[in-house]
Amino acid sequence: MKPSLFNITLATLIAVGSSASSTQAQSVKLESVKPGTYKVDGYHTQVVFSVSHLGFTNYTGIFAGPSGSLRLDPAKLSESKLDISIPVDSVTTTANKLTTELKGDQWFDVAKFPVATFVSTKIVPTGDGTVDITGNFTLHGVTKPVVLNAHFVGSGVNPMTKAYTVGFEATAAIKRGDFGVKTYLPLVGDEIKLNIAGAFEMRE
Repeated sequence: MKPSLFNITLATLIAVGSSASSTQAQSVKLESVKPGTYKVDGYHTQVVFSVSHLGFTNYTGIFAGPSGSLRLDPAKLSESKLDISIPVDSVTTTANKLTTELKGDQWFDVAKFPVATFVSTKIVPTGDGTVDITGNFTLHGVTKPVVLNAHFVGSGVNPMTKAYTVGFEATAAIKRGDFGVKTYLPLVGDEIKLNIAGAFEMRE
């Protein structure tokens, strides 16, 4: 009996999936990550923000397409360095009208302040694969210290790009009023919670 097109396709997908799973994020310990300088993988790095909307819901949005670098030495984490830039006009929500409003001069004013940046000043290990990253965060033309609570997710050769990749997740909280973004305070919350997925590819 000749194999059907369906069976051939299914077998191919299984083979590809098995190959990918065998090469994706292998290391489970931060100390096993390759030291070196990494660039931000802008396709897979996201900054999700959440803010209280009138006390009824925690409304979320996202920034995407960041750039920057991570100088990482797992043996000397305190000497590592993170430098990242986020295009503010990448902000997206589930409501087109709100997305447009957020880009305007009453909120982020992307025409005047197109980029937000974070530059680390201190990295302190806090546990197995966790670090606190203190840095200067600049948003809306204002710079304030912010602490990212980060934990290591995994590393290995990306089966798609063939690049050695390391991934982290981080959380932080800021007061938008401190950065001069005060529209609808206090009806719309002042505290902004940040959840960050960071992917970094080793530079060749």
